[in-house]
Amino acid sequence: MSAEKTEAIVIRLADFSESSRVVTLYSKDFGKISCLAKGAKRLRSAFDSALDLLSRCGVVLLPRSSGALHLLTEAQLLGRFHPPPRSLNHLYGGYYIAELLDALTEPDDPHPELYDVAVQSLASLSIASNESAPVSDSSPLDARIPILQFELAILREIGQLPDFTTCCLCGTPVTSGSAGRYWVSEGGVICANCGQPEYQHTEVSPGIITIVSRLSDPEQTQLARRLVLQPRQWQEVRRLVTSVICHALGKRPKMLAYLNFK
Repeated sequence: MSAEKTEAIVIRLADFSESSRVVTLYSKDFGKISCLAKGAKRLRSAFDSALDLLSRCGVVLLPRSSGALHLLTEAQLLGRFHPPPRSLNHLYGGYYIAELLDALTEPDDPHPELYDVAVQSLASLSIASNESAPVSDSSPLDARIPILQFELAILREIGQLPDFTTCCLCGTPVTSGSAGRYWVSEGGVICANCGQPEYQHTEVSPGIITIVSRLSDPEQTQLARRLVLQPRQWQEVRRLVTSVICHALGKRPKMLAYLNFK
């Protein structure tokens, strides 16, 4: 087969031999792909130190048959992930994005828009080249929004984003500012009229569903920049989105334990 070129983010690395690695990439044109990078551990190789976790690269690969490792022949660094100094939230946020890309996407299933969102989210979690002031974990708000937007974007792309507009039981539109409940197994919201006392732990305060619904809309990118929520509202947003992520994944993501969303 002829060589293929694409852009990709490195989302996982594993040793294959003394000199080679298996690299999992999330690429713009081919989706998630696993490649054998021969000689990647050598000081001088065709990969020019580009294969670091979360680095963005221009790669050349030789596709293999389904189920086999593709052969990575070249990688040129386009950008590295640089979280701000002393902010573990930004660092772990990047690792969390890599975990979701690896766990929630299928091999060889391209989603160019998801790739673009991942690149933008990692850029938002990185310190700009002209910024030198450290960011402290005591103010983690800057990391929360890119992470939340990415979670909603990947759920939308894989078809797991709940319908926040209508009740999944009666079909009644969920009005702005109304209270409701989120039904995990049905992947949707329940209006206040259909909510039962036994589902009290799933109750969502008025306005929270509207906020999450608007943040999940790719046309509402400006909303995130103006978003200011109280701590209790953040807790509810996180509880709602985390439950959707865990249901889609079938378990709790490992990196969630390290993220500070308070």
